[in-house]
Amino acid sequence: MLSNTCKYAIRAVVYLSVYATPEKKAGIREISDKLDIPTPFLGKILQSLARNKVLSSTKGPHGGFCLGRQAEEISLMDIVAIVDGTDIFETCLVRTTKCSDEVPCGIHDSVTAVRKELKHFFLNQTIADLASEFRRDSGRIRI
Repeated sequence: MLSNTCKYAIRAVVYLSVYATPEKKAGIREISDKLDIPTPFLGKILQSLARNKVLSSTKGPHGGFCLGRQAEEISLMDIVAIVDGTDIFETCLVRTTKCSDEVPCGIHDSVTAVRKELKHFFLNQTIADLASEFRRDSGRIRI
């Protein structure tokens, strides 16, 4: 459903919400090592999130990344939209042309219900929610 790039982005943002602050940013190598994501690939992901103000970045020897907004203000949809786009919520799975309520494909009604539920979840689940889950279960799960 989500690309690996998007999953990496979500994991990185959760990591930053737990381990980085504006005063103590996390470096790309630290994040890459902790999350087992190739550094050059992670760099592109983080720069994209920084360009879109989800993250804040500083260059230099004491530079790194931290959240650009409060974790409560960053929804999963913010990250999904930046990394994967919103086609999953809009594009017909069967046709190459637009599918709609007026001109539905054979699975339109079923897919529309699932899409609404998924979109609602991504819009309402925040990085703070995921970070809270991580903190609660930190002995058992790995970001």
